Amino acid sequence: MFKTQRTFKKLACAIGVTAILAGMPVIAQAWEPVKPVEFVVMAGKGGGADKAVRLIQSIIASENMAPVPFTPVNKPGGSGAEALVHLQGKKGDNHTIMFTLNSFYTTPLRQPGLGVDIATFTPIARMAEDTFLLWVNTDRKDINNVADFVKAAKAKGNKWIMAGTGKNSEDNLLTDFLNSAYDLDMKYVPYKGGGKVAKELAGNNADSTVNNPSEQLGFYEAGNTKALAAFTPERLPLFPDAPTFKELGKDFVYFMQRTVVGAPGMSNEAAQYYTELFTKVFNSDKWQGYRTKKSLQGDLLTGDALMSYWKKERDIHETMLKNMGAL
Repeated sequence: MFKTQRTFKKLACAIGVTAILAGMPVIAQAWEPVKPVEFVVMAGKGGGADKAVRLIQSIIASENMAPVPFTPVNKPGGSGAEALVHLQGKKGDNHTIMFTLNSFYTTPLRQPGLGVDIATFTPIARMAEDTFLLWVNTDRKDINNVADFVKAAKAKGNKWIMAGTGKNSEDNLLTDFLNSAYDLDMKYVPYKGGGKVAKELAGNNADSTVNNPSEQLGFYEAGNTKALAAFTPERLPLFPDAPTFKELGKDFVYFMQRTVVGAPGMSNEAAQYYTELFTKVFNSDKWQGYRTKKSLQGDLLTGDALMSYWKKERDIHETMLKNMGAL
């Protein structure tokens, strides 16, 4: 009798617990990716954006920050048009993100037929603002400062080759500034990716570039190239002998965003997940060390603040493109 009574009590307890659980609200599990994430790079291999994405990918993997791999996919065509159209076509996709350059602004402005409105994309995280310097090959013993550069470029006229990434891109804008500011007639020659541009200068197939430090640093450290001046507010610690253009009487500063963007219509839950993930990446020792080593600037921006930044920069670039006759 005692055994039967004890069994009955256990059964009643189990039924009671089940009844309580049945009446409880279900707690939703936080969203996270369930398949590999496509990490689009709107530039070619070997450039600053590509190097940054591959480092970010390794940080996420080595620190076990995500349950799935992040797979870099380079789409440099049409100065980033290929990447923009690709991501726009992924509307509502929670497993496709992109790493942007300033062609994020300029390409939709120059190619309205693409139908791309950057305000429809999902802001995730600005990881840095990259810097630019004016570079020449160290074989040019006659060029040791901007005055020497101007003299040599002016003498060569439109035969002076400035290599850059994409037509009417960031590098093109800086070349236009130099031509205008110093009354030069340099010929701008576009290539797919900053890595290719850096190699062209190191191989003496171009007269100058305005590469980012991350793209030119290897050749600089090997003694193949030298920096003449920086497009920054203050001198960069890695290049203390390169004055700013502001010091040289040309008050011109220019940065390039290094930003993670989500597809249009990405769910709020996914956007929150990626924002938190890339905040962790930003604060990691490896990313902060990379920022220092590559002279990257800028604080982390996310959400509405990042969207406001995009819109402000788009307006600035629209004015620049109009001034150079590209719009």
